[in-house]
Amino acid sequence: MRLLLIEDHERFASFVKRGLVREGFTVDAFGTLGEGVAALDAVSYDTVVLDLGLPDGDGLTLLRGLRDPMTILRC
Repeated sequence: MRLLLIEDHERFASFVKRGLVREGFTVDAFGTLGEGVAALDAVSYDTVVLDLGLPDGDGLTLLRGLRDPMTILRC
């Protein structure tokens, strides 16, 4: 299972990623909403682990866009 982790706190993201990898997941981690959106455009993920408060945007905006494919994401 491939997961996308979008978390701007580097140390916390490192701990989360390490634990998920240890459990057998493939994890791509990014620190900004823009990087996460670019990753979603390039790769098919099974799950997104999303920080709601990111330095370049609101994670809830991305979440709404993922739920409603008609929403155009601008990050």
